[in-house]
Amino acid sequence: MPAVESVRGPVDVTALGRTLMHEHVFVLGTENVQNYGAGDWWDEEEKVADAIGKLRELAGRGVATIADPTVWGLGRYIPRIQRINEQVPELNIIVATGIYTYHDIPFQFLHRGPGALADDGPDPMIADFTRDLTEGIAGTGVRAAFLKCAIDAPGLTPAVERILRAVAATHRETGAPVTVHTESSIHAGRTVVDLLGKEGVDLAKVVIGHAGDSNDLDYLMELADTGAILGMDRFGLEIINPTADRVRTVAALCERGYADRMVLSHDASCFIDWFGPDPATVPSMQPNWNYRHISDDVLPALRAAGVGDAQIDQMLLDNPRRYFTR
Repeated sequence: MPAVESVRGPVDVTALGRTLMHEHVFVLGTENVQNYGAGDWWDEEEKVADAIGKLRELAGRGVATIADPTVWGLGRYIPRIQRINEQVPELNIIVATGIYTYHDIPFQFLHRGPGALADDGPDPMIADFTRDLTEGIAGTGVRAAFLKCAIDAPGLTPAVERILRAVAATHRETGAPVTVHTESSIHAGRTVVDLLGKEGVDLAKVVIGHAGDSNDLDYLMELADTGAILGMDRFGLEIINPTADRVRTVAALCERGYADRMVLSHDASCFIDWFGPDPATVPSMQPNWNYRHISDDVLPALRAAGVGDAQIDQMLLDNPRRYFTR
C-alpha cells in the first residue's frame, strides 16, 4: 500500500486515522528566539514539555495524524519536532517544505535564479524543496510529504508568484501534494487554482488553505468544482469567522455533495510568537483556537446541523488519505 512520510518515518496511508490537515506545533521567528527569547520568554524544556502535553491530549481525542505546514517563514525546526514526536508516538506528524511569505522573497533567493544577477540559472527553490521531499530536511532524515506556500492580502506579488511556480515545478517533478495559505476576503483561491492549473498541477492534490474563512458558497463551490480541496481549517479563530458560521457553511456544502472535497482543522499551535511572548495571550483573545475545539465542539455541531458520520469520515479520514496517496 502507498505510504506517506512522517517525522517518525513512512506511514501506510490507510493507517493515518483521523487527520487534521493544518496544525502547527510551533510558529516562531527563529531569529527572534535566538536573539530575544533565551533567558526571557523562551524556555526550550518548558515549551517542549507543554507541546508534548497538548499533543497527547489531542491524540487522546482520537486524532491520529496532523499535517504541519510549518515551513521557512514560520520557523520550521525539525529536531525539536522529532524530540516531541518521540514522546507522543501515538500521533503521526507530517511536515512540509516551501516558503511562507505574503510579499517579499527571502534575500537568500532574491539574487539567484532565472534572470538574477548572481546566478542566472534554474530556480534554486525547486532543488531545495525537492531535496526536502526526497532526501530529508537539514540532515535529520525526516522527509517532507507536501508543499506549502501562501498568497494573502497583497495578492500575487512577483515574489509570491515565483514561489507558487517553484512549488508547481516541484509538484510536477515529485508528485508531492500542495497546500496554499489563501486570503478569502480577496478570493485568492481563484488565483491559486488558475495559476497552478496552468502550471500543470493536479488540482485534486491542492488544498486551498483557509477557504473556510469564507461563507460565500458560490466561491467555495467554484473552487471545489476544479477538483481542489477546501481547507475548512481555522475552526476556533472566531475573529475571522465565527464557529457557528463555519459550521453552517460546511453543513451547506455537505448537503450539496462536497464532503469529498473538504478537510477540517484549526490552524492552531502549541505556541506562536506573533502576539508576544505571553502564552496566555492567544487563549485570552481566542479561547476556542486550540486542538480540542473540533473534537469537543465542532463535530457535535456538525452532526446537529445534519452532517452524517459518513461525511465526517470523508473529511477527516478519506480526503486526507487521498491527498497523501501518490
